[in-house]
Amino acid sequence: MPELPEVETTRRGIAPAVSGRIVDRVVVRDRRLRWPVPATLRRELTGARITAVRRRAKYLLLDTDRGTVLIHLGMSGSLSVVSADTPPSIYDHVDIVLKDGNCLRLRDPRRFGAVLWTRGEPGRHRLLAGLGPEPLGPDFDGQSLYSRVRGRRRAIRDVLLDSHVVAGIGNIYANEALFRAGIDPRRAAGRISRERCDRLVQALREVLKEAIEAGGSTLRDFRRADGQPGYFQLDLKVYGRAGKPCPVCATPIRRQVHGARSLFYCPKCQH
Repeated sequence: MPELPEVETTRRGIAPAVSGRIVDRVVVRDRRLRWPVPATLRRELTGARITAVRRRAKYLLLDTDRGTVLIHLGMSGSLSVVSADTPPSIYDHVDIVLKDGNCLRLRDPRRFGAVLWTRGEPGRHRLLAGLGPEPLGPDFDGQSLYSRVRGRRRAIRDVLLDSHVVAGIGNIYANEALFRAGIDPRRAAGRISRERCDRLVQALREVLKEAIEAGGSTLRDFRRADGQPGYFQLDLKVYGRAGKPCPVCATPIRRQVHGARSLFYCPKCQH
């Protein structure tokens, strides 16, 4: 699933091509995504001007002078800017065609993504209203995380994946940040000290920023808006490296399935 760095990479890739452009038409080939594409989307968007492209957690927000399109890439979705006359594949479900001859195309083989519409304040939409702070934003620091994990018995890795605690952290980057911070991903979140929360927040910021600069991680289906893969997977220290030596101490990395997701850690460096 595309995580925060992949979504931010996509945002940066499409924003210059669509911001300020006017929508000529909308082509919906298959409404059957995770939630049905609104039947009114064509009417709402046609003739609208796209004013900005933003990200909230793992959602992309296309602001227009009429309302906002909310896009989620699901498990295997991607957005690209192509010429409007480029023939679609069977997995290209939605085109937002611009008057300059380009179009923003959603490809989603598994159809777990979403294209939704709101005329209201996007932050109040049911999918965004309950989200926690952005991990790269000013409202997220060691004290904020410490306050949010107090009393929690769940593993710290699982708590980081809770979008109500912090928005947009996925499994890859939670594992990598916990390694950098020297914290066992299985440790109860409520047992993490304030000092270690400071260290963890710093590690999260570093990992996310580095991943964004590398264009995200391509582990399965993700491609950037220009069709190129992300390269951060080349710098992963623990994720997907079970049995390989820890880059710090050479102890074999361990893998466990926890909460239906794999976690990776060094039994010596993380405690």
